[in-house]
Amino acid sequence: MSNSTKYVFVTGGVTSSLGKGIISASLAKLLQARGYSTTIQKLDPYINIDPGTLNPYEHGECFVTDDGAETDLDLGHYERFLNVPTSQANNVTTGKIYQSVIDKERRGEFLGKTVQVIPHITNEIKERIQLLGNNGDYDIVITEIGGTVGDIESLPYVEAVRQMKWEFEQDCIVIHLTLVPYLAAAGELKTKPTQHSVKQLLEMGVQPDVLCCRTEHELDLTLRKKIAEFCNVNINAVIESRDAESIYDVPLLMQNEELDKVVLEKLGLPTKSSLNLDSWKEFLNRLKNPESKVTIGLVGKYVELKDSYKSISESLIHAGVANKTEVTVQWIHSEKITKDSVDETLKGLDGILVAPGFGSRGISGKIDAVRYARENKVPFFGICLGMQCAVIEFARNVLNLSDAHTTEIIDGCKNPVIDIMAEQKEISDMGGTMRLGAYECQLTPGSNVSEAYHTDKISERHRHRYEFNNSFLEQFETNGMKATGRNPKTGLVEVVEVQEHPWFVGAQFHPEYKSTVANPHPLFTAFISAALKNSK
Repeated sequence: MSNSTKYVFVTGGVTSSLGKGIISASLAKLLQARGYSTTIQKLDPYINIDPGTLNPYEHGECFVTDDGAETDLDLGHYERFLNVPTSQANNVTTGKIYQSVIDKERRGEFLGKTVQVIPHITNEIKERIQLLGNNGDYDIVITEIGGTVGDIESLPYVEAVRQMKWEFEQDCIVIHLTLVPYLAAAGELKTKPTQHSVKQLLEMGVQPDVLCCRTEHELDLTLRKKIAEFCNVNINAVIESRDAESIYDVPLLMQNEELDKVVLEKLGLPTKSSLNLDSWKEFLNRLKNPESKVTIGLVGKYVELKDSYKSISESLIHAGVANKTEVTVQWIHSEKITKDSVDETLKGLDGILVAPGFGSRGISGKIDAVRYARENKVPFFGICLGMQCAVIEFARNVLNLSDAHTTEIIDGCKNPVIDIMAEQKEISDMGGTMRLGAYECQLTPGSNVSEAYHTDKISERHRHRYEFNNSFLEQFETNGMKATGRNPKTGLVEVVEVQEHPWFVGAQFHPEYKSTVANPHPLFTAFISAALKNSK
């Protein structure tokens, strides 16, 4: 049975965090550069419906798509590499799979049959995998399977892959990412973990077609031969994946290993045109040869785990490249900032970014950081809760509303300058119920934001429940904080700016979700440009 769309599955073995997402994104970039329309989806084995209710310490950042899906942070990598938006269909969790099967069973769609993992769960997984292929938009769908082969929760996914390989044998291949550790005491690389991992896949009926070997040292020909022999793969399909200086080096490293050629050959596809990665190489060249330097303080409450702010740190890299500037991020825990320590903690920074987040922990430190940036004329960028903190700080210290706050922290506070959105008031569920996805915003001509975007109409992605309370708007505007971005339909304030300041912008939306290598985000680019002016 043949299919017009080809499917590439990426599995992982030996240990988690080997970088399946980056390998998937890099392969997709190479295939895209060869003229194939490619997309990537992530299958996550956990039972949560989506990462929206997961603590960032557990799962890193929750990425949001245009159509309002709360997804795994790997989708951010896919978008940053491919410059193509993802959607609900690009991230599936076991929770979604089971929920869908149970709903069908309740509706009587299985005609009273016993519902089982095989065929009901595996059929649902196969349907989700093929959802992106069936609409005819893509030549190749890359499916990354979360977790590690052998995990009890990923068994149904591996079984679905086995079935698809059997049903569409010409159109499906499996890339297995595995570890070849270096034992310092023995002074050599060891292939046994890879052999065991492949053996485990074979026990489940899946023969990998390509092995991507994560390693700190070179895989010489002898080792490649050994791996190929023990794991039943061609020697040219044993791919070395060395630790890279930056994730943006990986597509070029994979090109050197001819990963794209091996994959196309296995799928029976022509190599089409020659690879054009000129703009990617130009980006890397500027990244590695900056002409100046700035230091940005990122103030947040999850700074111990950098993955919590993955899209922000990548957006800062893109904006740095656009400004030919090296951006050093100083990670500052908002709980460590107090009125007494703020000057010492933030002095010498070229720009201050107050990060998004939920809840009361560390909020007073964020408010103190805003005040420091405003009073000392340091370029300031507040995102989501960071923007709300800017509003609270301005209300307290400029409008003299000393008890101004957000009702998220103090319900029934006397001056609720940030309040819950009207349509959110009756909602008690946490997951998937916020204002999510892309909304339009009208910008004020001549403002910092409209100058950054070079337009007055934009669309940005949201993830929040609380908003600027418009009953205070006049007071803010007469005292120098202007609403320079508003939702044209609802009048919600999306952007605030302080007039008497070189660059002070708070955005209710999340611009970091839309920054890519090909299109660095205009707000981050403008922020880094302002920081650069400040540093000089």
